[in-house]
Amino acid sequence: MGGGFRKAPSQAGGASLSTASVISVVDDHASVRASMSNFLRSFGYVVHTFGSAEEFLGSACLSDTSCVISDLQMSPMNGLELLANMRMRGYAAPFILVTAFPDESVRAGAMKAGATGFFAKPVAMPQLIACLDTALR
Repeated sequence: MGGGFRKAPSQAGGASLSTASVISVVDDHASVRASMSNFLRSFGYVVHTFGSAEEFLGSACLSDTSCVISDLQMSPMNGLELLANMRMRGYAAPFILVTAFPDESVRAGAMKAGATGFFAKPVAMPQLIACLDTALR
């Protein structure tokens, strides 16, 4: 039921015959969504943005998503709850959490819950791309 795992076109390789991976960015801050979206699109990803977990879960993009990048601290449903909700629904797409309040115990819990990556804001974009590349293989 989860989204397909499609390789994004290579930035240096020009045109690619493969279909671009669909990344869903879920963050309650519009500026974070915009900057993350612009950055990921520059690497050839198709990006959809959502202002809340509920908005994402109610969207038609859920089944097409190759990977989710979500803020941890959102209300009323936070990033960990979104991850659990997706897994409960049978979606196995890789899931990357970002937070302005990194904490080792929260990171450990996120990884135990099935997160593929956990990054502190501001996100080091080269590390995020490396994590995405690994997750989408």
